[in-house]
Amino acid sequence: MPELPEVETYVRELTPLLAGRRVGAAQVFWPRTIAAPDVATFQTQIIGQEFATFGRRGKYMLLGLASGATLIVHLRMTGHLQVEPASVTPDKHTHVMLDLDSGERLLFRDARKFGRIWLVDDSAPVLARLGPEPLSDDFSPGGLGALLAGRQAAIKALLLDQTIVAGVGNIYADEALFRAGIHPLRSGGGLTEVEVVRLYAAVCAVLADGIAAAGSSLGVSSIQNYQRPSGAPGSFQEQHRVFQRTGQPCLVCGAPIARIVVAQRSSHFCPHCQK
Repeated sequence: MPELPEVETYVRELTPLLAGRRVGAAQVFWPRTIAAPDVATFQTQIIGQEFATFGRRGKYMLLGLASGATLIVHLRMTGHLQVEPASVTPDKHTHVMLDLDSGERLLFRDARKFGRIWLVDDSAPVLARLGPEPLSDDFSPGGLGALLAGRQAAIKALLLDQTIVAGVGNIYADEALFRAGIHPLRSGGGLTEVEVVRLYAAVCAVLADGIAAAGSSLGVSSIQNYQRPSGAPGSFQEQHRVFQRTGQPCLVCGAPIARIVVAQRSSHFCPHCQK
């Protein structure tokens, strides 16, 4: 599933493609993609809107419109946003298509149909439950420690909780825990102050590295978890130290990477480096 680095890459690469572009027409082929408003209202209200600002909150893309409204996009597991020539025929996975005044189209594709789009005047209710942004001043070792204090749940599960830290998902949680040397089943509230500081630094570092590599692309091309707006893959998967490396030797100690299930998600770790 696209996580913070992948969504940040989308925002950065869509900005020059969409800035100043107006929507001339809209088609919705899978109504459930539109979370709010209803589909008919969405198709009416999006026409004539001009893309003006571009941002991100956690895993949500925030495409600000000149009217003051915001187009919020959550890619979920397999969503993709791409700008293509109007001559391109939408495929069976295209669920929303916006015609632009540049003669191009903004296509939302999603093989598994879990992605959602909102067109709202106020984005706050959609984003209200999100925790701190991990690459902002709102995120600190002390703040992370306070959020973990007293929590008995496994630290891997807590890192996936978007009220603890916004934008971290399965890939970057596994990689951050490995870098911090913390077993995914450790109780969040049981981490020492030193371990919390290590985890904070690891989360920040792995997300920054993921952004620098334009994210992680996994799976076969037809249902790949993530492609950049150009259709090109990210490359951070080439730097994964534990994620989806079950049975392969740890790049630090050589022990086989193990896999367990935590919070109904596959979790990968080194039994030697993360005791």
